[in-house]
Amino acid sequence: MKSKRRTKKQEFTSISIPTTLFKKVEKHIEETGFPSVSGYVAYILRVLLTEGKKDKSDYEAELIRKRLRELGYEV
Repeated sequence: MKSKRRTKKQEFTSISIPTTLFKKVEKHIEETGFPSVSGYVAYILRVLLTEGKKDKSDYEAELIRKRLRELGYEV
């Protein structure tokens, strides 16, 4: 019995980067196992965006802790 699994069809777009950078990435991914420059770049962007969210959350949490200390709370 086949399982019914929904898959979203992803849409893609093109992003231009300098040819020299493309060639450096192409050479780099030979050692990583990524099948394409596009796949590697998408992976790196996902990592950076995720880290950015964590950094922002950490920063916001520290601001809240600082404000609570200023109000006399032990945090």
